[in-house]
Amino acid sequence: MDENRFAEGEQTWYKLGMSPIRRTSHAVYDLKYHMVWAPKYRKIVLTGDLTRRLKVAFQEIAERYEFEIDTMQVNEDHVHLFLSAPPRYSPAQVVQILKSVSARMMFKEFPKIKKQLWGGELWNDGYFVRSVGDKVTSEIIRRYIKYQQQQQLSYDF
Repeated sequence: MDENRFAEGEQTWYKLGMSPIRRTSHAVYDLKYHMVWAPKYRKIVLTGDLTRRLKVAFQEIAERYEFEIDTMQVNEDHVHLFLSAPPRYSPAQVVQILKSVSARMMFKEFPKIKKQLWGGELWNDGYFVRSVGDKVTSEIIRRYIKYQQQQQLSYDF
């Protein structure tokens, strides 16, 4: 059975059966975060092949750093990730890793986007992060990410 799939016309990626308890050699944890950030100047650059490659890049980065992505949405002007990360990484470090490594990869593979982003940076400095604790909250986050293009919820990020 394929544990990964796309939903809503391949717009939202999510993983089935994200384990609630994770283990490392020195910790047992259940740390989940909903993270959102935007390209520099909130430019509309996350389209087409770049969007498809960015989703794969986030998965590759997650595997390398032992993150587990539950749900992912890459929109034209912002990114949503719902993921689990080991306790050795602070939420700020998780965002920094995902943004810096993905930016290097995208600039290398899509050099034309540097011209659209005057400063040569892919991502805005800021981000939103929320820790998620119980299944009700997790399900609300999943639904929000899945349907946020259809129904904008009034969150003050």
